[in-house]
Formats: sequence, structure tokens, C-alpha cells
Amino acid sequence: MVDRSTAEEYLEEYAQVLAAASATGRRLTRDELEALRARGERAAEAGIGLRALVRAHLSAAQEVRPALCGVATGHLLAVVEQAVDAFAEGHERAQRAAIRQQEAARREFIDDLLHGRSDPGRLAERAERFGLLLSYAHAVAVAEGPEPYDDGYPVTRSIESSLLTRFGDRRILLTTKNGRLICVAPGDEPDVLSFFAKQAYAATDGGRVAIGRAHTGVGGVVHSYEEALNALDLAARMDLEDPVLHAADLLVYPVLTRDRQAMADLVLSVLGPLQQARGGAQPLMDTLAVYFDTGCVAAEAARRLSLSVRAMTYRLERIHRLTGADPGDPVNRYTLQTAVVGARLLGWPEEPL
Repeated sequence: MVDRSTAEEYLEEYAQVLAAASATGRRLTRDELEALRARGERAAEAGIGLRALVRAHLSAAQEVRPALCGVATGHLLAVVEQAVDAFAEGHERAQRAAIRQQEAARREFIDDLLHGRSDPGRLAERAERFGLLLSYAHAVAVAEGPEPYDDGYPVTRSIESSLLTRFGDRRILLTTKNGRLICVAPGDEPDVLSFFAKQAYAATDGGRVAIGRAHTGVGGVVHSYEEALNALDLAARMDLEDPVLHAADLLVYPVLTRDRQAMADLVLSVLGPLQQARGGAQPLMDTLAVYFDTGCVAAEAARRLSLSVRAMTYRLERIHRLTGADPGDPVNRYTLQTAVVGARLLGWPEEPL
């Protein structure tokens, strides 16, 4: 509770204003109202709560009342209402400005954190204000859905509430970036990101979540974040159906494309002849992809492609004739499957190599 001596700074000339306005029945002037708003702003900046200050204003009005005549007493309540409203407006204005400033600082920190900008020591110091100790390992999960999300969206607030209810204060940071939901958690608490993935999948109506590996140090968050983004991009290129992707399970794909030129040469030399087929290479590429996805079971692949087994067999034979590689032969199969994976990673045949 604010005592009278503390409140006096924000009640300057308040009693005189009340008495003068009540005596004549006039409304407060523009200057008087602006002065009250300014005092409200200063009180908010000083960290003094509005409820306590309103009580102080009402208490001061009670002291003015006995000195007023009957008519003036009747005007006092209207003047107090004006005065308190103006003071509260200034107080709330300062609060909103402080919130905007905090949000701007938080957004700047998140941008620096996820992109590795700013001095490492300064970044680590700022991170502690948001509950992160960057000297430890952290992992990042990124969720995307059918629409972009921002910090104030109901989906974001719902997931944040679920995380707080389940884990409390475990140095978890939930935010958004480029329309995606992002969760940063200590690397030794994988259950946090697993829970986030489950909540995000449900809240985004079947979105997809990628979880990067845990890495230590100031750059660890950036590294894990980039791994999660790359996993989402890879899922789109490879038509992966899993709703939750772990970067650790997808390390083979970056290895395959580390030497892009070598992979492009393999794709063109092995699959290039498929372009001679009626309809181009894509239908036969899709046939191979489904065939390999089903463990080379022609009947199951035919079912997924809505083909007869005979039509499926014909396509496999056509691929054999064009490429010279038999999908049913173990050695040829490995070469074809590697080439198909490489083609999907490189976007061929839609994108020229």
C-alpha cells in the first residue's frame, strides 16, 4: 500500500483543483487534465500500482469535502471522477509504452539469439533475463501449420499455457519467428520438446514439428534452430509424412547432398534416361519412390499408386529398359534408390541440374 508521503508527489495541487472546480461546478480544464495524465505516467514509471494511487486520490477528496458548501459538495464527485479518469489514463498509457518497449526488447533478443548476432557475452547476459543459461546445452523445436502464427495468437497462448502448467519454470522460451512456433528448452530435458511437439501438432490442426539436436554454448541455439528448419525443408522436398521430425534421424540426407555436383551427376546419369518416357520422368520417378517406400513389394506399391499389379510390373520393366538398372536387383536397387533420393533433394526433374 502506498503511504500518504509517497503519494504526495502525485497529488500535487490536487486538493486545490478539486476545491476550485467543485465551488463553481465547472469541469476540469484541458491543462488540469493533462497535468493529471502526466502525474499518472510518472507514477507508473516509478512502479506504483494504480489501485493504491486511486485510494490516495479518494482519500484526499474526503479531506476536501468538509470545507465545501452544500452545492459544491454535490459537484465534488463529478470532479473526482474526471480527475481519477485522467490520472488512470496517464498511468495506463505509461504501462502500455513499457509493455511495447519490453516486447521490442524481447523480439530483438530472439532475433539475435536465432541468428547468432550480437556479442556472445552480451547475448548470454540478456538471455538470463528470459530464463536461458546459454552456457548449457539447448535444443530447439520449430512447428509450422496451415497459417502463420504470432506471439499474441490464441494458438501460441494455448501452447504456452500448457507448457507452464506441465513444466512450470524450467527455463523454457516459447516464441514465434516468420510465422512458425519456436520452443527453446534445456538439452537435458527432451520431454519438454516432445510435449511441445504434441501440443503444437494438435493446436495447429495437424501441423508439422521438427526438433533439432542439443548443442552447447551461445551458438548452440542457432545450430539447433537451423537443424530444425532444415528438417522442415527436407520433409517438404521428400514428402515425409511424419508429423514430428528429429534432425538426428535425418543426418543421412545432408551427407548425400554434401557434394551437390556428384549427386547431380548421379541423378542425371542414372535417371536421366527416364525423360524419354511418355509423360516424362516424373511418373516413373514416383513409381520408384513408392516402390522403395514399400520395401520393394510390387503389390503394395501398386495399391498405393492405384494401379494393377500388372501395370506396376510394366512400369518397373520400363524403368529397367530405359536406365539399364533393374529395380529388383539388390545392387541396382541401391543405385536407383540413392539417385531417387538425390533427385528429390535437388528438386529434379522440376528444377534443372
